[in-house]
Amino acid sequence: TVEFTGTLHATVAKQVCLKNTSSSTLAYNAILVGRDADDFSLPKGSTVTIPAMKQGFVNVEFTIRFLHPAEAVLILVSNNIDGVDGVTLTFSLKSEVKNIEPVGMIRCKSPCYEL
Repeated sequence: TVEFTGTLHATVAKQVCLKNTSSSTLAYNAILVGRDADDFSLPKGSTVTIPAMKQGFVNVEFTIRFLHPAEAVLILVSNNIDGVDGVTLTFSLKSEVKNIEPVGMIRCKSPCYEL
């Protein structure tokens, strides 16, 4: 599970680290699915290539627009490179609002009650 916590209306960025322990290059296509998938994005693209014995990163951003927790799933589907397929990976994405800061304040005077 990747948790996105922050202030209402803030954009939170996270990286998912992928390690390739094989002797072949792996490539993955990232897909976001689920109820709130539209609120999550992949700013550096939906494809990641991981050289042999190295690691790669998938960047995920989330803009907190609502108070209710958002949920989505990040699915990484392997592309066949050099005749090698990696396993399909899934990550649960969840959000939580930790703070609410006002965007602005408006002062006004008005009678509360009139006959």
